[in-house]
Amino acid sequence: MTYTRTGRWLGIVAAVVVLAAPLLTAAGQVRIIQTNSAGDRVSLIDPATNKVVGEIKDIEANHGAVAAPDGSRIYISNEAMSTLDVADVKTLKVIKRVPLSGHPNNISISHDGKRVYVGIIQAPGGVDVIDTASFQMVKTIPTKGSIHNTYVTPDGKYVVAGSIQGKTINVIDAKTEEPAWTLELDLGIRPMTFSANPDGSTKWIFAQLSAFNGFAIVDFATRKEIRRVKNPDLPPGKSEIPEGADPSHGMAVTPDQKVLVVCSRLNNALYTYSLPDLNLTGTTFLGGMGAAWVTLTPDGKTAYVANAVTNNVSAVDLKSMKEIALIKVGFVPKRNSTGLLQ
Repeated sequence: MTYTRTGRWLGIVAAVVVLAAPLLTAAGQVRIIQTNSAGDRVSLIDPATNKVVGEIKDIEANHGAVAAPDGSRIYISNEAMSTLDVADVKTLKVIKRVPLSGHPNNISISHDGKRVYVGIIQAPGGVDVIDTASFQMVKTIPTKGSIHNTYVTPDGKYVVAGSIQGKTINVIDAKTEEPAWTLELDLGIRPMTFSANPDGSTKWIFAQLSAFNGFAIVDFATRKEIRRVKNPDLPPGKSEIPEGADPSHGMAVTPDQKVLVVCSRLNNALYTYSLPDLNLTGTTFLGGMGAAWVTLTPDGKTAYVANAVTNNVSAVDLKSMKEIALIKVGFVPKRNSTGLLQ
């Protein structure tokens, strides 16, 4: 086992439910799944106690992780072996490693749990499609540029893949598993999240961009960027924190579609913006450093921010915008996601 100090979320829970303490649902227990990119284990955090209650071990340089909708498995992209690793939730053991077409980054899962979509960062890139019944890679979907992150849209109809090198948002038809359309921007595509129309279809894509402390808004219907929002300047007495690859990295939309949650690495802060008007509504300066990703509890009340520089996770109450816990995890935590586990 090797630890290094360098190295490299779902983002969205497919089915959202309103929870009551102690965060139990018919599907199981809520867990924050936190990868540790410079270690060999994935941390499982109980949001009821804000403590690490389990670990999945022996996955060197783990990048992205998502839970199966039925809560039985956790899928993790393994950068060291270029595999998609499958962990059993009850034993927290890796039961299968699926070879990929190249070096992976982040992953997502279909709403029915039948497909996992793996972003391939190694040139020429693409999105590997894994069948979760057979544990086989069934195809690689071509993209314009290598892929950093993949997502499934709120209605489950599309897979969206962002390319840093290609500066593209690649939209894939989930039914045909073929490219649908591509939008090229002026900067590399970093994390994304989505807002939905009343009928559940995708309204906007929010995309963070390389070297920009903020985000772009893309109208899904017209396939055009309609606005760009810069995160606030720091108030007097606060200093920028340059550690980390990008000024702004990590986003999520609350289940009620009323709030956009945005990380700023540069400002060491978590911001909230109202939807659909995108007014700044809240600011939390984090106790950890290197904000790299954010995921929400299924009720949308608490955000969990991965602090890659200080090896911990900030739990932030979104109503009060107060940091309520700072949770120690492994080395260089980056991507995280929320799962309902058996």
